[in-house]
Amino acid sequence: MIRAHDVLTHVTLAGPPDGLPVVFSNSLGTDLRVWDRLVPLLPLDWRLIRYDTRGHGLSACPPPPYGMGELVADAAGVLDALEVRGAVFVGLSIGGMIAQGLAAERPDLLRAMVLMDTAAKIGTEAMWGERIAAIERGGIAALEERILERWFSARFRNEAPEDLALWRHMLTRTPPEGYIGCARAIAQTDLMESTSRLRLPALAVAGSEDGSTPPDLVRETADLIPGAGFHVIRGAGHLPCVEAPGVVAEHLITFVAQCL
Repeated sequence: MIRAHDVLTHVTLAGPPDGLPVVFSNSLGTDLRVWDRLVPLLPLDWRLIRYDTRGHGLSACPPPPYGMGELVADAAGVLDALEVRGAVFVGLSIGGMIAQGLAAERPDLLRAMVLMDTAAKIGTEAMWGERIAAIERGGIAALEERILERWFSARFRNEAPEDLALWRHMLTRTPPEGYIGCARAIAQTDLMESTSRLRLPALAVAGSEDGSTPPDLVRETADLIPGAGFHVIRGAGHLPCVEAPGVVAEHLITFVAQCL
């Protein structure tokens, strides 16, 4: 546990302390285990840093609402505590928004970023307001089926019921306050202007079956950053690191090699 920006944050470390730091930031409704299938496929000489976003996993869950600035400060606090500079930051969904904010606010911390199934602006305040109201009335279970449909391809949902149960349990056991807090942060965030000013190496990837941030939306964000790469991961939904970890690993390894 690291006290980052006054919030106790759960962090896991793997790889040599002097290895290339690669940081992973999870999506709304998951925790750092969302990277479990990807991590074993990555080079052993990388220093892999995973953390649970506030209100998720084993990190503290302050009362909502949260602001994106607070989530960015949490990430910066983790890297400062670990004395990390020049990291590759891999962000999934809200984690990708954190990556964009961190690159704008603390460029000393990052050498490159990977934006996975995310965007500079996701949805509208009205849309998020409806989702938050539904959770306030009936808990996350009120939206779980619709969320899982956006997260995973139809093939995965039909052919991997045991795997689907794992992610269903992770989602529904997320503290409602943490989910609502992060949802409000997304609702109020528009990074179009700041992201368009970024000049660091960037790679964007999107699952072809993503129901939350479709590939065209992810591509629009990649287009804001000069030189950013973009790849569609065929057959995957919003969490390609779960459905297609091998493909994600190939893209990530190739991208990092180009940045060094």
